[in-house]
Amino acid sequence: MDRYDILRKMEQQPDAKLKDLVMQLLYQEIISLKIAPGEKLNVNHLAAQLGISRTPVAEAIASLTESGFVVSRPDQAGSFVLDLSLQDMISLYQVRDAIESEAAYLCAYNAEDNVIMELTRLADAFRDSVTLRDIHGMKETDMPFHRLLIDSCGNRYLVRSYEEILPYLTRYQASMMEFIGRGANDLNPWLSNVKYNHVSVVSAIRMRMPELARQSMADHIASSLSFTSLSGDTADPFQSLKAPAE
Repeated sequence: MDRYDILRKMEQQPDAKLKDLVMQLLYQEIISLKIAPGEKLNVNHLAAQLGISRTPVAEAIASLTESGFVVSRPDQAGSFVLDLSLQDMISLYQVRDAIESEAAYLCAYNAEDNVIMELTRLADAFRDSVTLRDIHGMKETDMPFHRLLIDSCGNRYLVRSYEEILPYLTRYQASMMEFIGRGANDLNPWLSNVKYNHVSVVSAIRMRMPELARQSMADHIASSLSFTSLSGDTADPFQSLKAPAE
């Protein structure tokens, strides 16, 4: 993130307030893990990076604090990016299961043929990207697969519910892609399940078997959670992604 990023934002949104543009940049950096979980946000450093004054940066951080992506710590001064944790992921994935499994069920009824073709393409591409440990390829096909499935389910309330959790879900999905990209996870017993789960979901949708589609999505979410829980060498799989303590 540098001054060219903020300049591009200003060109794209000439009427937007500078603090809102800075917030958008920080938000994208946080959910994509480019700013590490637990990292301290230094107002002076960020302002210098972007070539702007401190005020819009401080205001952007305040807005991200209100939305829950940035927190304060009782024992340390400053603002920090929200940590990832296995317990939080479990809670989030319980909600994800309720939303996405039902969406898969509805897609087996409602998805049009062109949507199923695109879901198939994304599922196959994701499988191939996992095989190659291609992190960029996984990120380009994983969330788009789920987003298309949600958007095609035909229930606007499910879509709204998904959008509520999407920013948080994106961070955990990005972390899972990082874990898959590491060769040390080749022995993770859940890797094969994760690799083929998208294919199983879209196969059930293509065959117009709603109950199977629902179960396949539930299996996928459970496999993703199990894979992540066994990633890394510590009880906390996210420890390796966290910013070093100051």
